[in-house]
Amino acid sequence: MSEITIRRATAADSARLTRLVRGSGAYRGPYAVMVDGYRVGGAYIEHHPVHVAVDADGRVLGFYALLLDEAELDLAFVADDAQGLGIGRLLMEHMAGEARAAGLTAVRVVAHPPAEEFYLRTGARRTGTVAASGRIFWDRPELSYDLTGPASTDPTDPAAPTDPAAASTGPDADAA
Repeated sequence: MSEITIRRATAADSARLTRLVRGSGAYRGPYAVMVDGYRVGGAYIEHHPVHVAVDADGRVLGFYALLLDEAELDLAFVADDAQGLGIGRLLMEHMAGEARAAGLTAVRVVAHPPAEEFYLRTGARRTGTVAASGRIFWDRPELSYDLTGPASTDPTDPAAPTDPAAASTGPDADAA
């Protein structure tokens, strides 16, 4: 895998992040209603910690948005053609580092049902279920990343890094 950098998103990334969300293969069929018309706006990016994973050519491979006041992972997406390369794991490790640096002890995730296994593999634990409501006609798994322990470096730990090439991060990734 080429060099991956995680950097803080800017308002200029809005269109690329919006395309990534709307084009996600995970949100086809009955799940399309969740991203129909969704926009990752510049004001949102400027107000919340939003970080993007980019390759050496500057192509956005994925991103996450952390709501510090709510201690919640609001958005996490990896481009369809970049899935399975360790980008999501790298983003979650970075998110956990940023959350710890902000003084959070846990981060809540209300997951897209097909993404639950990903969150479990990256160290989250299932804490409950959020009932269907509004435009969302299915229950969603509720999970939490416990950030009270040290960041894991044990390769047998499901939350530990597994892709050494993905460990290359930019200057904004000091906590990962």
